[in-house]
Amino acid sequence: MDDALTALAGAVLDCAKAAGLKIATAESCTGGLIAASLTEIPGSADVFERGFVTYSNEAKIELLGVSASLITDPGAVSDLVARAMAEGALAQSRADIALAVTGIAGPGGGSADKPVGLVFIGTAKKGDPTVVERHVFPGDRAGIRQATVRRALELLLNLAGG
Repeated sequence: MDDALTALAGAVLDCAKAAGLKIATAESCTGGLIAASLTEIPGSADVFERGFVTYSNEAKIELLGVSASLITDPGAVSDLVARAMAEGALAQSRADIALAVTGIAGPGGGSADKPVGLVFIGTAKKGDPTVVERHVFPGDRAGIRQATVRRALELLLNLAGG
């Protein structure tokens, strides 16, 4: 992990700890990279409650309670699924804030409607409305995943009050 991401992950943990918040993540296209960036920081156990790597549609349904009908339409890569994943991560954990990502990292799997680089990032906080951002990140698979982790950490920092 590069120094900027390490610093960002550290800031997320510091803000969450200061606010007394626990974090959960639900990841699809990043395959656990967000959780890894947070848990690379010593003392992360004080804040990081758990992470779900829900790469398959079945995992999204079974572990996070995402409705199978959402997986069918509008599809696993959608704002509604990102919202359901974030809310499911809150419901299936002891966390106060949760973040979820679903997208198409490529190089294949894209379409005219859902191009490679399309990522939805959902954030949920107990007592607040869930928010979802839509991005189309440029680059190859590694670049798309890295950009997703960076934006996810920025959103977690904001959610934690930083």
